[in-house]
Amino acid sequence: MRLPESQVAVLEAADATEELTIDQVSEAAGVPPETVTGAVFDLEDAGYLTVSTDETVSYTVTDEGETYADDGLPEVRLYRAALDAGADDAPVSMGAVIGQADLDGPEVDIALANYARKGYGEVESGQITADPDADPATDTEAAALRALVAEEGSRASEESLDDIDVAHEDALDQLVRRGLVERTERTVRSVTLTDEGVTLLMEGVEVAETVDRLTPEMLASGEWEDVEFAAYNVEADAPDHRGGKVHILRQTAERVKDTLVGMGFQEMDGPHADSEFWINDCLFMPQDHPARTHWDQFALDVPPMDDIPEDLLDSVRSAHLEGVGEDGDGYHSPWTEEVARGVDLRGHTTSLSMRYLSGTEVGELDPPERFFSVEKVYRNDTLDPTHLLEFFQIEGWVMAEDLSVRDLMGTFEEFYQQFGITDLQFKPHYNPYTEPSFELFGTHPETGELIEIGNSGMFREEVLRPLGVECDVMAWGLALERLLMLMYGFDDIRDVHGTLCDLDLLRDTEVLH
Repeated sequence: MRLPESQVAVLEAADATEELTIDQVSEAAGVPPETVTGAVFDLEDAGYLTVSTDETVSYTVTDEGETYADDGLPEVRLYRAALDAGADDAPVSMGAVIGQADLDGPEVDIALANYARKGYGEVESGQITADPDADPATDTEAAALRALVAEEGSRASEESLDDIDVAHEDALDQLVRRGLVERTERTVRSVTLTDEGVTLLMEGVEVAETVDRLTPEMLASGEWEDVEFAAYNVEADAPDHRGGKVHILRQTAERVKDTLVGMGFQEMDGPHADSEFWINDCLFMPQDHPARTHWDQFALDVPPMDDIPEDLLDSVRSAHLEGVGEDGDGYHSPWTEEVARGVDLRGHTTSLSMRYLSGTEVGELDPPERFFSVEKVYRNDTLDPTHLLEFFQIEGWVMAEDLSVRDLMGTFEEFYQQFGITDLQFKPHYNPYTEPSFELFGTHPETGELIEIGNSGMFREEVLRPLGVECDVMAWGLALERLLMLMYGFDDIRDVHGTLCDLDLLRDTEVLH
């Protein structure tokens, strides 16, 4: 019998009594693995080979994981330092314990994020306590990390980890989430000669001169008439090539933009790093407001912003110190130009609204006007299923005469209806910059829980009058990520945004228009 050269090589490399993997056959036959795979499927169809499949998982320690395997996990070092400081008897200063633990930079956040999770103690209001009954020696994540490093080349399979009985599945999953270990899954195929394959080899098999493609040269020379073409196995596995794709958040952002443009809005844009004046002072937020500290926003070590109109600066200063109108009282707290000119990453895109309403971006506006933006904002927040340090905010406002809260609520109902959300709930709220104000809530389609999806209200006179606006303005800030949660039932926005995102979810989910 005559067979293609690759199939003959595979038959001669295979064994009737021992399973050999594709890689082993490839090495023995001197044929590339992908060529061996195609030949194996053809020979299996002909009955000369049997093929078995096994899914394997291996783990590789990252450089960061190697460091922690040597120095100890940050939370373990924090716990031991807390014990040394006496935190098992009474709360002690967190700063002192962190210094004693020799934690630096991102290690501090990592230690604090995992300290309470593992039951080592509590961290609250700058104080830390240590549970005297906690035992770092039983930390399964630390044990799994040590076991992985002990394996040759810092690489191990699930089977080898089971053998040493230290790495539980949950611990490995946590190490993968933390970026200390990389998990690799692969399909391993093994082949064995059948009786028919053995008989074929004993009877003798010849190499057929075959080609796998028709070329222009073969057509020109007429060679195609004399060659034997290899058969194609359309059922054989093909390489998995994934092309680029627009992120689901960006897809949703574009749909939001299309919806708002369709409702008559124009888009705003502006700087991500802006002065405190535009971010907070124009919003009538006192300079000693807790949300303006480094605990809530990111201050930048750059020169102060100079290009703020002096007349506008004076008007906003007056609103803070003296109030607006006959009954205005202002704030009984300090206000300095130095603070106003300081530069931060914006904590909301309302800084864009202030720039546009003041006329500094597009000139003086005549009502009615509608503007929006869908851009990133940055907050020094605690990471959890509904909060991120950077996220997208849907900013919007309408300037017109005689607006009311009913107009604002109706706008939301029309907007969210475009995304299939019709069960909005409104809750009264306090903002320094709007009155009346309310928060928006929607029902999560999977959990049934109410999720806050935005904040809104009517801008106060103390905001509008310094900007030179004489009519009503209703405004809002909505969360794009939480809109996504209501649309698709995600229960953790970190699945779609950030270093822990689910890549398969991002590849497979489509935003419908």
